[in-house]
Amino acid sequence: MGNIKIGFAPTRRSIFSAPDAVKFANLTRERLKELNVDFVDITEFNEEGLLYNDNDVDKIAEKFRAEGIKGLFLPHCNFGTEYVCSRLARMLGVPVLLWGPRDERPDENGVRLRDSQCGLFATGKILRRMRVPFTYMTNCRLTDPEFERGIRLFEAVCNVVYTFRHIRILQIAPRPYDFMTTMCNEGELLEKFNIQLAPIPMTELTEAVKAAHGTKEALDVIAYCRENMNICVKDNELEKIAELKTAMKALAAKYRCNAIAIQCWNALQTELGIMPCAANSLLNEEGIPVVCETDIHGAVTALLVEASALDGTRSFFADWTVRHPDNENGELLQHCGPWPASVAREKVTIGYPLAFSHPGAMEAEAKHGEVTLCRFDGDNGEYSLLLGTAKGIDGPYTKGTYLWVEVANLKRLEEKVVCGPYIHHCVGIHKNVVPVLYEACKYIGITPDLYDPIEEEVKAYIRGE
Repeated sequence: MGNIKIGFAPTRRSIFSAPDAVKFANLTRERLKELNVDFVDITEFNEEGLLYNDNDVDKIAEKFRAEGIKGLFLPHCNFGTEYVCSRLARMLGVPVLLWGPRDERPDENGVRLRDSQCGLFATGKILRRMRVPFTYMTNCRLTDPEFERGIRLFEAVCNVVYTFRHIRILQIAPRPYDFMTTMCNEGELLEKFNIQLAPIPMTELTEAVKAAHGTKEALDVIAYCRENMNICVKDNELEKIAELKTAMKALAAKYRCNAIAIQCWNALQTELGIMPCAANSLLNEEGIPVVCETDIHGAVTALLVEASALDGTRSFFADWTVRHPDNENGELLQHCGPWPASVAREKVTIGYPLAFSHPGAMEAEAKHGEVTLCRFDGDNGEYSLLLGTAKGIDGPYTKGTYLWVEVANLKRLEEKVVCGPYIHHCVGIHKNVVPVLYEACKYIGITPDLYDPIEEEVKAYIRGE
């Protein structure tokens, strides 16, 4: 988490105790260090190390930009100066965390030193006036569990927002003809969100595969697969899988892309004689999300989900497929075999997929436990993020990579997916990141769409309840 750099700008107001504000600013600094938060300070701008003078705002903003901060933390160490906080926040355009330490009991003379909570009310109003979205962490003590939880959530939100604003997807060939559902509006994605595509033809991929033949990188992939997986394909087929993985990784680096969407059938099989699923799986394991059927929105989803985890937990790209034969709220998440091995509950096998006769698909059941399921999608100019949780359950064996899950109300979820703007693809992750993604939506300009009626619970978690 060292790259989630936060701008730290503690604030005060003149009519309240400056020494007490300095004291709480320093206590907050120490607490952030205990939590290993990477923050950029403002101690050089005045002897107090506080934000209250309008003349310091431009200089602080310049430093924070130069340091590449991904979020701004505004601790109200007494009442605070709402207009300088809001001006700084508006200039920087990054996620903002608003918090103040809980006020003490008035002294024996009835004097209050800080009134931090009151100042939070003021700053929140001016941030709204300036149309600056912000995250509020409840007025609590530095030692309260709400503080650490709020900081961790904010770091994850910052990472999601930064990732969303820097998306470039390697698009390998157009979508398959039969998949009209995965069409996207490339111009609109660029205009609305700065999401950029790097489209290349299938021939560029096949040439890169040829160039990977016999390279150390490809040979290392073969050795890794033999050591860690059950191999049920021929030697020359495993060699081609390794070359494909090596080629896609090189092309993603060439075009400076952080995710890949590939036309996984049928031209690829004509050219290479394999399915790309196992190669996709290997890249997914390395933190380069690869999605099937040239699903650009699916690639966006995978990037957001992995950015929300912060701990290297890998996501998996799945189809909603069929209902559980015995559980009324059960559903099968499955795909031909692109899931990373780390999500499996067993040793993975490289073999053959369900619907195709070509080799090159992973086979394994995923781990059970709680998962977040998510889908970024849109049509007619409106974009939203479907999200919620489920739990892995037992179910019949099926080919490919798969997980049977149970949700609170499958009929409600089914209606959400059918009525849109979603399709049969989603991304899952073995972690509850719903609050992070929900909060990130306010910064990236899309609507959070919870498939269960848990919005008040999510809001309560974010504010520290």
